[in-house]
Amino acid sequence: MAKPGRPGASKGNKKGPTKGTGGLGRKALEGRGPTPKAEDRAWHPAGKRKAAAERYAAATGGKGRPGGSRPGSGGGGNRAPKAKAGDDTENVTGRNSVLEALRAKIPATAFYIAQRVEMDDRVKEMLSIATHRGIPVMEVTRPELDRMAGFDGVHQGVAIKVPPYEYAHPQDLLEQVIDRGEVPLFVALDGITDPRNLGAIIRSTAAFGGQGIILPQRRSAGVNSAAWKTSAGAVARTPVALATNLTTQLKEFKKQGVFVLGLDGDGDVSLPELQLADRPVVIVVGSEGKGLSRLVSETCDQIVSIPISAATESLNAGIATSVALYQVASLRAAKKN
Repeated sequence: MAKPGRPGASKGNKKGPTKGTGGLGRKALEGRGPTPKAEDRAWHPAGKRKAAAERYAAATGGKGRPGGSRPGSGGGGNRAPKAKAGDDTENVTGRNSVLEALRAKIPATAFYIAQRVEMDDRVKEMLSIATHRGIPVMEVTRPELDRMAGFDGVHQGVAIKVPPYEYAHPQDLLEQVIDRGEVPLFVALDGITDPRNLGAIIRSTAAFGGQGIILPQRRSAGVNSAAWKTSAGAVARTPVALATNLTTQLKEFKKQGVFVLGLDGDGDVSLPELQLADRPVVIVVGSEGKGLSRLVSETCDQIVSIPISAATESLNAGIATSVALYQVASLRAAKKN
């Protein structure tokens, strides 16, 4: 006799739990493809920058966006380049910088002038050169020039669009100076990452008879719009070379009779007592914070210090370079007399 069922118990023929979802989650498991690049995501900061660059290019007819650094030709590319992908132009702003670039026949592709700009002799000369060379002259609003100059940039109502800066090779610089019968005087930068410092150093080098600047391929500022502006156009007259490896290049210079002098606060020779000023010299300047790197310091023939007040911890790289170049130029002039 069958046992009576338990009151309230289910009498269904339910089987155990089924395995899987029966295909309900198949689409969810398929995935949605690879993650888009940051610049392809409209909500990402990189995507917003890309969109802004595209809007700027459409407004100005250019292909690149202002303020990018450029790769160089000598010693290995931008360098390392410093150019960002897609950047193939540079905006030079400021009246002195623009005028010097035009005088040096830099192949500018466009000349921008602000509406109702104050006309002085420099602006008149720029317009004359641009017209004579067939460079398109475009009148734009000041807000547009502000965007071209970039953050904290000063355009003074004028700007030009130029190709990427073409870096020389350090060995070519040395050979050219020797062929001209001059005593080499170069400045090499070790870890200078501020383009405004670079521009100031280029300006000082040009002022005190230096024949060129040498930059390392990595961890260095490049010749961009900020460097052009700070140099007051001296970039157009003073060549900048790119070394794939700064230490190796300095050793090559030493083999060819060039003395390497490093600037450092703890130097073994005081600048006023420098005895090598009349020789072929390359002055190596480090960053204000870290100074010269170990390998570069070991490569130097002498480490030179600039006497300063004990109350001052250090000098800005640009100022230190100016002081050293002035001393070398003074000692060389005294030797000639």
